[in-house]
Amino acid sequence: MKPARSRLTSAALLTLTLSGCATLGEDAGFAPVAQTTQARLGKELMWQRTDADRSLVDRRVAELLQRPLSADDAVQIALLNNPGLQASFHELGIADADRVQAGRLPNLGFTFGRLRQGSATEIDRSLQFNLARLLMLPTLQRLESQRFEQTRGALTLGVLALAAQTRKAYITALAADQTVHYMRQVQDAAEAGAELARRQAQAGNWNKLQQAREQGFYADAALNLARAERARNGAREQLTRLMGLWGSAAQFRLPDRLPDLPKTPEDQPDIEQTAMAQRLDVQAARAATAQLAQNLGLTRATRFVNVLELGAVRNSYSDAPTQRGYEVTLELPLFDWGDARVAKAEAVYGQAMARTAQTAIDARSEVR
Repeated sequence: MKPARSRLTSAALLTLTLSGCATLGEDAGFAPVAQTTQARLGKELMWQRTDADRSLVDRRVAELLQRPLSADDAVQIALLNNPGLQASFHELGIADADRVQAGRLPNLGFTFGRLRQGSATEIDRSLQFNLARLLMLPTLQRLESQRFEQTRGALTLGVLALAAQTRKAYITALAADQTVHYMRQVQDAAEAGAELARRQAQAGNWNKLQQAREQGFYADAALNLARAERARNGAREQLTRLMGLWGSAAQFRLPDRLPDLPKTPEDQPDIEQTAMAQRLDVQAARAATAQLAQNLGLTRATRFVNVLELGAVRNSYSDAPTQRGYEVTLELPLFDWGDARVAKAEAVYGQAMARTAQTAIDARSEVR
């Protein structure tokens, strides 16, 4: 019995030691997200947590806005200044806190009771510990670590998605600006034609039908210009929102024209294999599926007994000898056999498997 007791004690001490090793990260694991952004986009990423950080970002944004905005400048401003992105960074802090919390041992429970019967006094004292939580601690730590990595992967994917949305919004805004410029030229030409038609009609050289046709061209041109201006305003506001600008900063300047298209398309052999290996959405789907597989295993392990407490008891009754012992509390699966929880976990896991396959198919299709 002594070797078995020694092994149990050693395992408990090891668990206690490991539970004390989990600490909150200095930056909540943000550094790998910034490194991936730098590697894939060549852009700086900053989590604004202090007034000094916010002042630094304000100066950097003001510097970029001093010149006509390029697509790269717009993406950099969005990555530094978008409030929604800054809010998502705190999800990483939440996940890091959950990861550390999963490694903490549950607090002990203490019960004290004092009963009197005539001149006799009975005092009950007990100390309880959640043994089930202790036994599941390594699994819970592993699950929360996977959730943390999944959150970090999703955050990195969100950063890249914001960069793509901002670049697209920039091209749309600049194209809308050029469309307004073109439509204004068309309106000027149509206005000149309508004025010429009016004078020719006054001189008797044109009839009413010819004059009405030119006036109709002018009215259509004015309407198309108004539509183009409305579309330009909407596109510019979309870009402004993505960059997180307001006030005077929203009066940014755009170049006069779109950049030239590349002369030849870029050749990318084995692009589908590269997408399967490097696309973050595929990696995130795989990580989510792996995490749900772990959850399914935990659900099956705790199907019948998920409440197990061990406690030390010490009772004293007046002058009688003190009673010492222990008590075990567990949940009896009389009404809930856990089959519904297992079925739900299996369904969620199957759903994740199907979504992972769909994500892979979409990724292959999008890069072809």
